[in-house]
Order: sequence, then C-alpha cells, then structure tokens
Amino acid sequence: MSKEFSWLNPPSNASGNARELKLATDEKTDFWQDTFYGFQRDNGHAYLTPVTGDFTARVSFRGDYQQLYDQAGLMLRIDQHNWIKTGIEYTDGLMHFSVVVTNGASDWSVIPLHSASPDDDVSVQLTRHDDAVRVQFSVNGTPWQLARLAPFSKADASVGLMACSPERGGFEVIFRNLDVGPAIARNLHD
Repeated sequence: MSKEFSWLNPPSNASGNARELKLATDEKTDFWQDTFYGFQRDNGHAYLTPVTGDFTARVSFRGDYQQLYDQAGLMLRIDQHNWIKTGIEYTDGLMHFSVVVTNGASDWSVIPLHSASPDDDVSVQLTRHDDAVRVQFSVNGTPWQLARLAPFSKADASVGLMACSPERGGFEVIFRNLDVGPAIARNLHD
C-alpha cells in the first residue's frame, strides 16, 4: 500500500504530515450527498493515500469543537458519491461519534459522548474486510468500541484524515499518528 498522501480540497492553513498534522478549516466545508438536507457538498478537507484490498487505518486527534457540525476524523473515499467519513461531529452542544456512509446518498449515525471534551484524545479505526467496513473508536485510550459495520465497495479507494466545518471557517484540529496498514483480525467480539 502506498504511503504517499495528497490533499483533496487543501485547507488554506495546514502544516505537518501523517505523523502530526495541524489544520484550520476553510469556511463552510462539508462532505454530504442529498439525504434529508437536499444538498450536495464535496468541499471538505481530506488528506488521503490510495488503498487496495483489506486494510486498517487509524488516527488520534483533538479538535476545538464550537459550532454545529464541526467534524474531524477519517475518510474512506472512492469518489464524490461513494465514501465514508467517521470521527467526532459536534451537534446539539455535544461531541458525538459520527459515521456517514454514502453510496449515492448519505446516511448519518451518531453516538453521544456525554462526558467527552475537546481536550480528550479521540482515536478512530476503520477496517475494510472485503465488502464490509468496520468503524471503531476510543476516547483517552479506552478499549475500542464498535460504532458501525457497513457494506461498502471493495473497489480501489483512498483513505486518510478528514475535517469540515459547514457553519464556519477556522475549526482547528490536530491529528497524530495516522497509520494505514494490514487489516486487523476479523473477530468482532474479543
């Protein structure tokens, strides 16, 4: 697997690499396709590397969540109409672990993190096994928690960091230790 990363919609303010990357989002950035809101957006920031077959990607991050829909995490992307974004999304005054799966149209699932704060280290792990993607998360080093198991194409794709701020610009995020490597074991219940 390649470790060459490149930007999709590079932010005006970013520095670093896969080891540590700091960015501030541009104004009104997002990834979304149609469902419920009726609009299509594909201008969020993503720092991606090509992937084929099975793999696991993981990263830890912190964000200065303040405005509705501030979001950061990982993205798996085939094209504008086929992708997954997952991580923290700020909604209803609270950090939520969020997963959006888009196969033509976007869906959205959230897990409220009632005790989480922007000072917490959040880690997300995305694993593709054939035509399924498993999404897991951890807050401050807790054991991995399953957030989603979703069908998704096994086509060649790209994976990496993602950040958006649909309601503003200047959402600041620090990502650390992005790693893309062999898929973890398929056992869901360790």
